[in-house]
Amino acid sequence: MNKVKTYKSDAFAAIHETMSGIYDAGVIDKKTMRQFDEACLTPIHAFSATEIKALREHEEVSQTVFALYMKLLSLIKQKRLVTIL
Repeated sequence: MNKVKTYKSDAFAAIHETMSGIYDAGVIDKKTMRQFDEACLTPIHAFSATEIKALREHEEVSQTVFALYMKLLSLIKQKRLVTIL
């Protein structure tokens, strides 16, 4: 599953995509790539408990369904879903 990346600007997008290719080729290490991530990508919003509850209520799902959905996303992120299927 590919994550949607949001860049600080078009220039940062070009830089990051170039460096991602260089990373994939094995020219730079993970630490260096993380530095480019921090420099080029917009920060991830940390949700408060109140915001999470509001989101769940807006989507009109129970706590159980919402928790299962979030767990599924976590499994996909960890690439474990393939072994489950």
